Amino acid sequence: MYGNTLIDPQTTVKAGVGVIILDDEQRILLERRSDNGLWGLSGGAIDPGETILNAAIREVKEETNLVIKIIGIIGIYSDPADGRIVTYPDNGDVRHLVDVIFTAEIISGEMKKSHESIELRFFNPDSLPSEIAPPALRPLKDYAAGKKFVIR
Repeated sequence: MYGNTLIDPQTTVKAGVGVIILDDEQRILLERRSDNGLWGLSGGAIDPGETILNAAIREVKEETNLVIKIIGIIGIYSDPADGRIVTYPDNGDVRHLVDVIFTAEIISGEMKKSHESIELRFFNPDSLPSEIAPPALRPLKDYAAGKKFVIR
């Protein structure tokens, strides 16, 4: 599903968002995705006419039922070497993901997984699961290293 090289130069670029959601104990909320079984950040595509911040807030609400407040930005990620070339299993479409990754805190809501998730769980930053989707790896490492405003 994830790759690091383009096969077709006509591959579509897909702009999206990802959110490192923190609880009161500074644990990170990860989502085990139903499409691939891997853990990743909540997030997704930016809809036409939507701001990046609104997309992040909407995607988190849709995927977790939580209302969040954006508190920072980790960076913008586009490097294919980070596994950002994705082949979607449902239709075979290939996309180059370019994501803006934010940090956020929970304002309200009762956590509930969506149809896109198998499981939602909080993890300590120093004990993340090993089965993490490639596009989430670099932002999580950058967050753990205290980096901000990364452009990759």
